[in-house]
Amino acid sequence: MDRQAMQERFGIIGQSAGIRQALDRVRQVAGTEITVLIQGESGVGKELFAQAIHELSARRHKPILIMNCGAIPEGLIESELFGAEKGAYTGAVERRTGYFEEADGGTIFLDEIGEMPLTAQVRLLRVLETGEFSRVGSTTSLKSDVRVIAATNKDLATEVEAGRFREDLYYRLSTVILHVPPLRDRREDILPIFEHFQYRFGQRYNSSAPRLDAAAKDVLLRYRWPGNIRELRNVAEQTVVLMRGDSISAEDVRPYLRGVSSQGSGLGLVPLGSRGSSAPEDGSGARERELIYRALLELRGDVKQLKEQMTSLLGRSQGSSLQDPGRLLVMRDEDQRAEAFRQETAFTGRAEPFIEDAPYEFHGDSDDLDAAGHDSDSSGPDASLPTLEDAERHLILTALARFDNNRRQTAEALGISERTLYRKLKDIEEAENGG
Repeated sequence: MDRQAMQERFGIIGQSAGIRQALDRVRQVAGTEITVLIQGESGVGKELFAQAIHELSARRHKPILIMNCGAIPEGLIESELFGAEKGAYTGAVERRTGYFEEADGGTIFLDEIGEMPLTAQVRLLRVLETGEFSRVGSTTSLKSDVRVIAATNKDLATEVEAGRFREDLYYRLSTVILHVPPLRDRREDILPIFEHFQYRFGQRYNSSAPRLDAAAKDVLLRYRWPGNIRELRNVAEQTVVLMRGDSISAEDVRPYLRGVSSQGSGLGLVPLGSRGSSAPEDGSGARERELIYRALLELRGDVKQLKEQMTSLLGRSQGSSLQDPGRLLVMRDEDQRAEAFRQETAFTGRAEPFIEDAPYEFHGDSDDLDAAGHDSDSSGPDASLPTLEDAERHLILTALARFDNNRRQTAEALGISERTLYRKLKDIEEAENGG
């Protein structure tokens, strides 16, 4: 089956290089029994590629069972996968079969494999290696002929370094890695996918789909799509159901671009515009900067929680030495400014702050911390901004102090390995010593 026929059959739309490479990889591995790990952000359509691998394999006449590892409580995931004997746990009133028994001869798609608890990972590794397993509460060994396809939106190599994922299972699952690129990395596919969804929803709701004008198309192409295809589909459905008229303008479509990512609400974030730099930034530098700003956002959230706790404490401790009406008034004023910012940038059609071509940065008025984590009373266009190195240095030293110089906990909080943290601390020390 050629690439175009695959796309028509499984509803995979796009002509970008990333999609073509992913489809070619599907064609290569579908006819084998090899384990496949599908990597990609949430909402990119990983399940479609798993379905394609199964339907093009010799197992297509048997079922493909889909299990979301992040949606099942930790105490039940093993019984879901391997079954359980009557009385094996509270509520087990009868014997039940698991996915591996039901999918014998077929395929199991383990979505969000990075959320699987370590205890279940041990049992999964055994069944991948030997094809044998036992029900929860039983010592009888059973065999099952199942092909496993896994998917994750996490970097499992990083999870292995952090001790949250077994290294041996990672190597067993990642025999072949299929990467599905995010929508922002294949912008040429945005409009064809949008029009496809419009056509489908127009048929479903017996409604005509309004067309995008040039400005609206430009808005869609510049938007980062943190929710990927899932978010694009949602926007297309809204335009079909809620819009009246034959065309969609930029002002019409902007209210539907919410800019809410899986990492947070997007509050207080604005695009990092071009500041006169003509040299494009490489991918690794942009990613590192985005991680730093994300960590700063989390740190800012911790500061806000501390403020709320202090406000509550001061309100209950009348006459205490901690009572300071002036300071309490300042904190309340800051919360009011933050709420005013939220209301001002709520989804009212002014979606420019979420239309961007680069990673997000902090807006100085969104809280009392600037991009480097320092107190900031001004955020005008002439206000000086810290360098990336200063912001990184301040973040690392602040995190170290927070965790009492525990490097392992600091590295986990910053989302980097201990080796990377050690290297950055060495650079900071050399810089301070004038080396």
